[in-house]
This record gives sequence, C-alpha cells and structure tokens, in this order.
Amino acid sequence: MLAIIGAMDEEIELLLAELCGREDLPFPGVTLHRGVLDGVPVLLTRGGIGKVNAAMTTTYLLVNGATQVVFTGVAGGVHPDLRVGDIVISTDCVQHDVDVTPLGYERGTVPGETPAWAADEGLRALARSAAGEVEGIRVQEGRIASGDQFIASREAVQRLWRETGAACAEMEGAAVAQVCAKAGVPFVILRSVSDTADHDAQVDYRTFMPLVARHAKQVVRGMLAHMNRPA
Repeated sequence: MLAIIGAMDEEIELLLAELCGREDLPFPGVTLHRGVLDGVPVLLTRGGIGKVNAAMTTTYLLVNGATQVVFTGVAGGVHPDLRVGDIVISTDCVQHDVDVTPLGYERGTVPGETPAWAADEGLRALARSAAGEVEGIRVQEGRIASGDQFIASREAVQRLWRETGAACAEMEGAAVAQVCAKAGVPFVILRSVSDTADHDAQVDYRTFMPLVARHAKQVVRGMLAHMNRPA
C-alpha cells in the first residue's frame, strides 16, 4: 500500500477531496485516511510540521500497512538555479540542524546512523515520469535538507548550499527518510519550491503556496496513474 504524507492541510486537501472509499483511522496526534486514488490503494495523511511529527506519522503509516512512502509538499529553494514552482525529487535526505561535530562526527550525522538516507530509485523514476508530464514546471533531482527551522536569509541559504549541497530546505523529509530506512521501506520526497529561502521567503511562501501545492498534487496523481497502468 502506498502512503502519501503532507505536512499541512494545504498539501493534502486536493488529494483528500478525490479519495474514493474514504475511511478515517484516528490515532493520537494524527488521522490516517484510507481509500483509493486512481485505482491505487493508499493511506493519506497530514503529518504536521517538523521532524518529530513526521517521524511519528511515518511510524503509524508503516504499522498500518504502508509498503511505500511518498512525502509531498513545499520547500525553500537552496540550489541557485531553482525558482518558485520548480519540483525537487529527492536523491537523498540529510538533517541539516544536527550538530555533533565536537565528538568528531560530520555535521548532519546522527551518531550511529548513516549521514544521509537515499530515496528509492523506482519511486524516483516514477516521479520523474509524472513530473515531466506536468506542463510549465521544471524538475530537478537533488538532496533535501531538513531541520526544525524556516530558512529565511541569504546567509543561511549559502551555508546550507556550502555545507550540504542541498537542492532545497524543509522541515520533515529527512525524518520520514530515517524511519523508512530503518524499516526497509522505499520512499521518495517530492517538494515544490514555494520560495527561495531568502529575505523574501515569508512573502513568497504565502503568495505562491496554492500554486505550488497544485504542482505537487499533479505529480503525485501522475505517479499513481503510472502505477495503475498495465505492465
């Protein structure tokens, strides 16, 4: 069963409105919605903002039968070539706000864990195909950097680019990736760029959120359509 997570209502409401045979499964802190989209059985949920919420929600999804996970939502662009409305497909994910360097670890490494979690090649290929069919958007694959921060300064963007090589910055993806990797469950993170994570980030985010949420929704629906096509 495919699980689809968004951090906020705006990131899943377009999908939730079209979920067939909807069944709501309430749990402490989160509600999972089970149903069918484009002929594919799915679990759909709003996971909440931040890495703790993302990890908790992913765990609920796996316990309730998810065998693949797609996280969809918005992010701030870090790569210099990214513009508002572009789609980023994760190659891997890191936690940019983890710092255990005084003990000899590289920045971003959780002791005892891999420094980055790689996305599933098959899901990445599906996402590339689906995104390529959405008119008017550009697609880039790259690293996604997660942290419990809203990045809104050029200095912070430049630091992230220099230290992590991330394409974009957000607040959940690496936590989803870490949980999935521990469970051996394939995942991919899809992010639509809502701002360029600089001094205009707050204005851009509020202005372009509806547009980029539609872009992300179109990519997810395209992935489902590809999954449901005969081999």
